[in-house]
Amino acid sequence: MKVLLIKDVYKLGRAGDIKKVANGYGRNYLIPQGFAIPATDKSAKVSEMIAKKATERRAILNEELKSVADVLAVLELFFPVKAGETGKLYGSVSAQSIIDRIKEEKGIEIDRQQLVTEPIRKLGEYIIPVSLTLDLVPEIRVIVHREGEVYTPPVEEVFVEIEEYEMSEELETESSEFEETAE
Repeated sequence: MKVLLIKDVYKLGRAGDIKKVANGYGRNYLIPQGFAIPATDKSAKVSEMIAKKATERRAILNEELKSVADVLAVLELFFPVKAGETGKLYGSVSAQSIIDRIKEEKGIEIDRQQLVTEPIRKLGEYIIPVSLTLDLVPEIRVIVHREGEVYTPPVEEVFVEIEEYEMSEELETESSEFEETAE
């Protein structure tokens, strides 16, 4: 089934595009929700007009949400949770709990569908994209750590190894210079 998208649809296309989709997806979701209309021969002319208006709306919306995206891009959320010895959580950190924490800390309301994530079930750091618009997708950092423990970010060992290697080279050159002067 071919449909003409009236609104931007995440992972499908932008408004004004004519896309081929499964019959059920088109009939049961896209058309009833007002995201698309069935594509016909006349809809090609209409698609250009829809695309032009959607581009204008998208530009205005991106400008409005730019400040929200800037706030979300630097946001770090900490979730102290109960977890087993292997790092597996007793329960999970859901998209709704992340949304509630964003609203609590920054006062920004986000729909559950805008968070692109599965429930978090292990300890660690997660980068979660927030789909404000198709063009504006800031990423928030979610840190899940054990309850009662202070979170310490992992130290990158690569830099330590390089420094140790350089120091050992310096020591070797100094010791060889010392041996030459001793002779």
